[in-house]
Amino acid sequence: MELQNTVKEALSALYHHPDDAVRMQADRWLQDFQRTIDAWQVADNLLHDPASNQETLIFCSQTLRSKVQRDFEELPSEAFRPLRDSLNTLLKSFHKGPPKVRTQISLAVAALAVHVAAEDWGDGGIINWIREGMNFHPEFLPSFLELLRVLPEEVLNYKIAVRPDRRRQFENELASGMEMALNVLTACLNINELTEQVLEAFASWLRLRHRIPASTLASHPLVFTALSSLSADILSEASVNVISELIHYTAVRNLGEVASQMPLIQVIVPRVMSQKTQLLDPSKDEEDVKAIARLFADMGDAYVELIATGSDESMLIVHALLEVCSHPEFDIASMTFNFWHNLQIILTERDSYVAYGNEASIEAERSCRLQVFRSSYESLVSLTSVKVEYPQDYSELSREDQKDFKQTRYAVADVLIDAALVLGGDATLRILYVKLVEAVSCFGNNEHTDWRPAEAALYGIRAISDYVSVVEGEVMPQVMSLLPKLPHQPQLLQTVCLTIGAYSKWLDAAPSGLSFLPALIDILVSGMSMSEDSAAAAALAFRHICDYCKKKLRGSLDGLFQIYQRAVIGETAFKVSAEDSLNLVEALSMVITELPSEHAKKALEALCLPDVTPLQDIINQGPLVLGQKPARDLTVHIDRLANIFRHVNHPEAVADAVQRLWPIFKPIFDLRAWDMRSMESLCRACKNAVRTSKTLMGVTVGVMLEEIQGLYKQHHQPCFLYLSSEVIKMFGSDPSCTDYLKNLIESLFSHTTCVLTKIQDFTSRPDIVDDCFLLASRCIRYCPQLFFSSPVFPSLVDCSMIGITVQHREASKSILNFLSDVFDLANSSQGKGYLSIRDSVIIPRGAIITRLLIGALTGALPSSRLETVTYALLALVRAYRVQALEWAKESISLIPSTAVTEVEKSRFLKALSDAASGAAINGVMIPIEELSEVCRRNRSVQEIVQGALRPYELNIAPVS
Repeated sequence: MELQNTVKEALSALYHHPDDAVRMQADRWLQDFQRTIDAWQVADNLLHDPASNQETLIFCSQTLRSKVQRDFEELPSEAFRPLRDSLNTLLKSFHKGPPKVRTQISLAVAALAVHVAAEDWGDGGIINWIREGMNFHPEFLPSFLELLRVLPEEVLNYKIAVRPDRRRQFENELASGMEMALNVLTACLNINELTEQVLEAFASWLRLRHRIPASTLASHPLVFTALSSLSADILSEASVNVISELIHYTAVRNLGEVASQMPLIQVIVPRVMSQKTQLLDPSKDEEDVKAIARLFADMGDAYVELIATGSDESMLIVHALLEVCSHPEFDIASMTFNFWHNLQIILTERDSYVAYGNEASIEAERSCRLQVFRSSYESLVSLTSVKVEYPQDYSELSREDQKDFKQTRYAVADVLIDAALVLGGDATLRILYVKLVEAVSCFGNNEHTDWRPAEAALYGIRAISDYVSVVEGEVMPQVMSLLPKLPHQPQLLQTVCLTIGAYSKWLDAAPSGLSFLPALIDILVSGMSMSEDSAAAAALAFRHICDYCKKKLRGSLDGLFQIYQRAVIGETAFKVSAEDSLNLVEALSMVITELPSEHAKKALEALCLPDVTPLQDIINQGPLVLGQKPARDLTVHIDRLANIFRHVNHPEAVADAVQRLWPIFKPIFDLRAWDMRSMESLCRACKNAVRTSKTLMGVTVGVMLEEIQGLYKQHHQPCFLYLSSEVIKMFGSDPSCTDYLKNLIESLFSHTTCVLTKIQDFTSRPDIVDDCFLLASRCIRYCPQLFFSSPVFPSLVDCSMIGITVQHREASKSILNFLSDVFDLANSSQGKGYLSIRDSVIIPRGAIITRLLIGALTGALPSSRLETVTYALLALVRAYRVQALEWAKESISLIPSTAVTEVEKSRFLKALSDAASGAAINGVMIPIEELSEVCRRNRSVQEIVQGALRPYELNIAPVS
């Protein structure tokens, strides 16, 4: 009684106390209370107490539902029947509501049925128990109907803490009782006020696919009732849900399935098709139109294989879907987009036609089907392309609405691509060009010209750019001639710039491409000075133009340099952001790549100058100024240099440039090593230079590595590890680099393992963990001769064991991948020579590593990490076979049988044994996943398992 009063007081504080701190404290207390064993009795008592207010009833019903779902194992076996009887009483008590409470009680009863096998439930199982309850107590029908609705939904509710075997058994129990359930629902159709509830429950049972033959359902009273409601003045939501489920129930994924489903399909399709006229009926309620459109879209999705045959009957559905697509409301029109995409895949992919035998027959059938659907996809282009038009009030829309409009445009772009794949890009382009010409012909000389239709047509033309052939010579020259004549309205100019960029490949290939370039580049320059959005689009387009047309543009480098310098120096007319200026850097870099090497060196120097000069000025002001400058003042220039080193593909020129720039880089390293942002930027520049110049950077690389090796001891910047990783990849197998690379990795790893000595260190510095173990994996791949013979190898394995349970995703993944690489050493030709060294380190630690991995698998790491953990465990098993199976057996035997049964343990060990014998990973995953699920099924079990395996404690003592 005292605890019941405390619960009521806490709820009162949660909902009514003016102080936020008190409300939070009450919330925490209530959450903790829900986890206690006392919560069962207290929640039950308060639900039976007529004096309980609605807040108390809702909280207690949620608590009881949650306890049954997650903590049923807490109760002794003899508690089941009193609990069932209590829930039955509550179900009857709340038959008139509150609805939220009734739903929670229904969910609790359903969860109880998932836990308890039909033979233990008694009364012939839960479905018969519900039927008898309805027969004896017809006054409580609403509660029993709600229970019938939620029951099949719980098959896939993984919040219910049951073993996978029991979940499958429950599904089979429902399947065998489905006919009885539908008979119960049919009997309730006589009561008009319950029809909606009956149909919702029917829809729920239909989600257990293919348990009753389609021929039986075709004449079923429940199906007839749902279909009849389509003719009613007010459309029933429950009926629409039933018809939608019936459509998916009869879905055919290959034509061989059609015959068995046809009796029901022939009942459904005519009734839905009869609603076609209502799609564009202005007098119809919008929600009703949406419901009817949904049914047409469902038919398209479910019967797409049938529709793709192009029969006369299927084309009627296609025409109806085009009508849905023509609806002015985008939410309604877009319901069909998935259908057009799936139909496109079936029409265009060769796999759809393999049954036709030889290539000639396949091609003939493919061409025939594409012709049948040609006019439909042409209509689709016309109907959807207008839906990307900017709304008149776009500038007044909220940020969220503007974001939604962008998503609308992306969705339409995808549909236009589907159409281009069916019709061909050139044919789709012709349809969109007609719309562009129509829009432009409406332009007057006044300033109020509506630019939006032209922008919409151009957006479509840009969307299909990848599918227009580079030899298209009819429409594209006219489009390119038209672009300079369009008004410079910000959104229109942005789309014009993006269209220019999208057709760069065409401009390079077209005979007339060069003649268009000067005018188009002028448009891009205008875009850079119009608005931030148009400047971003223009910079991106400039990069694409210089990428594809670099050979054509190398003679115009001076003009391109002028544009670049104006944008980078920050001329006031230009609105190119520092981030977007990187596109300009890439653009010039790609053109310079096309120059002969002697010219490239000078051009590279000129390209670097706008960024070298300000950096040199900062350094010239002395160490104090350099140390105090905001990171942004340096990184804006270093980031551009990094992009230059990445995209100018002249190894010698880049190597020379870095050697010349080292006197600038070194003081930044020396005086800013504490500043992560500056170091990341500088290391990225050095990494790109190493990638481009490769061995030509030999001299500078030595100096660079010496620098970061010294700085890492003091500052532990993860980017130093990341830069070293690139050097290892490039120089790891070079015998002349052996000494300084050996020193490098021993220095970096020994300092890192000193920093990471307990799990808290891994949690506080996941970036170092990630880069350290990525570097270690690189060493295994590129210089195993240095890595395995080094004293740092056993230290790193010990370090990985300490951090294996780190929760940070990338850090955890890097550790597990490192261990997998160690275990998989025999798979690499280079690594085989070091197996004895590896074994001398891994075998003494094998039992603990195995236990750690099984601990991670069973709850120490999130379930999202399951695949990576499993791969590491299977790699260990494949490497050490019988020995590893013994380690696994030892670990798994520690888990009490109350948490994991002997059968579940033996299935898991059998899966590992199969993997050791060479079975494919996919073939052994299910028992491993099921062990993980069983061990995580609720908090108590997870605590028992983790307490037995103790993965958080095992890693404390390294093996000597």
